[in-house]
Amino acid sequence: MEPILRNIENIDWITVLIFGSLLLIVIAKNTFYNRFLNFIILPFNNKYIFMYNKKEKLMNWFHIFFTIFQVVNFSLFLYLSWRAFFGTLEDPELNQYMYPILLGSLLLFLILKVLLQLGNGFIFNSNKIISELVFKKVSYLNHSGLVMFLANIVLSYIFKDSKAVVYLTFFLILLINGIGWVVLLRNHQKFIVSNFFYFILYLCALEIAPWVIIGSYLKY
Repeated sequence: MEPILRNIENIDWITVLIFGSLLLIVIAKNTFYNRFLNFIILPFNNKYIFMYNKKEKLMNWFHIFFTIFQVVNFSLFLYLSWRAFFGTLEDPELNQYMYPILLGSLLLFLILKVLLQLGNGFIFNSNKIISELVFKKVSYLNHSGLVMFLANIVLSYIFKDSKAVVYLTFFLILLINGIGWVVLLRNHQKFIVSNFFYFILYLCALEIAPWVIIGSYLKY
C-alpha cells in the first residue's frame, strides 16, 4: 500500500470568529431570554432602555456579551470593507495582522471614549446622567452589531467583497445609531438645554472629533 498524502487546511479564522459570535448570541439568549427579546426590537421599541438603564448598566453580563460581540464583528466588518474597496495588502505579513490591528485599535478607542465620557460626568457632577447616556449609546451600537454580523456572513460566503453590501450595512448602522441619538436627545432635552455649552463641547470633543481623525487617517 502506498501512503496517501493528506493536505490538512488551516482553520478559517473568519469562520471561527463568526461561529464564536453566534455562540455569544446563543449564550445571551439562553441566559437572559426576556432581556434578549427586548434588545432585539430596540430600534422599534425602547422598552429595553427603560427597563435596564437604572442599575447594572454597563457591568451586566448581557451587556458585556453583546459589547464583545459588537467589537469583534465591527472589526471584522471594517476588515472586509477594506478588502472590498482596496483588496489585500501587498505585504503578506501586514495583511495577516490587519484584523488584530483593527480589533485592538477599535477596542482601545471604545474604552478610552467610555472612560473620557464617565470622567466628564465625574468632573461636572453628573455621573448618573452620563452613565445612562453611555449605556444607551452603547446599547444601540451593540444592536447594530447584529447587522454587522449578518453583513460579515454575506461578505464572507455569499457576495464576497460586495461594495453594495458594505454601503447598505453602513446605512443600516447609521440608521440604528441615528434612532438612538434621537431617543437620547428627546429623553434628556431638559438636561441638554440646561447644560447646552458643555453638551456642544462634549459632542465636538468626544463624538465628532474621533471620527474625523479616523476618517482623515483612512483617507490618507
